[in-house]
Amino acid sequence: MVRDGVSGGVARGIAGLVGAGGGVYAAWVLEVVLTTGLDPVETYVSELAAQDQPLGGLFRATDFTAGLLVFCGGLLALVRLARLPWTVVGWAGVTLFGAATAADAWLPLSCAPTVDPECASRETAGLVPATHQVHAVSSSLAMAGALTAMVALTVAARRYRRLAPLARYGPALLALELLATCWTLSAIALFTAGRGTWALGAGQRLQVLLVAFWLGLLAYSVHRERRT
Repeated sequence: MVRDGVSGGVARGIAGLVGAGGGVYAAWVLEVVLTTGLDPVETYVSELAAQDQPLGGLFRATDFTAGLLVFCGGLLALVRLARLPWTVVGWAGVTLFGAATAADAWLPLSCAPTVDPECASRETAGLVPATHQVHAVSSSLAMAGALTAMVALTVAARRYRRLAPLARYGPALLALELLATCWTLSAIALFTAGRGTWALGAGQRLQVLLVAFWLGLLAYSVHRERRT
């Protein structure tokens, strides 16, 4: 959280890094204008970056860039802004999210299981590269970090009466994020059980889009706090 002793330059740096990271994190929306061959309603977002996809390199690059930017912003905030318990937990969540998102780019899926039955069969049989399992872990850590950050910094903003935009709009974004997460996890469970995708892609895309919006709101709140 912004404190009186923190320079405007530091606050602007944090806001810039987090805001830019949030923007790049939403780069998957390029699938609207690019030909990916993947159905956004049914496929994992991470399948865009799979090794066998024609634009996989592009989406791995944007994931890594987004994660690195957010990681640097979160780490700077931990060192310079966070002192009270809720803010420490919140910025630690931001930092974890950034690190795990960057790691995702180096641990891509080898194929797209929701559209490739052979890939799905090999994944079920454990015949895919270990990066599939490690990617699942890093993706889970990224979302755990994002949810931790959303809860803790929203609570901090309201409890400590700081970061007014986040205090005002954070609860609504958090509620929507929790609903999208429940949708995504339920769809993943059904897909894993062989019962179809249940609009898995739509749920996950909503989930990650809300995280991107929240990062933008957080960046704006830090920037605005420094000016007032």
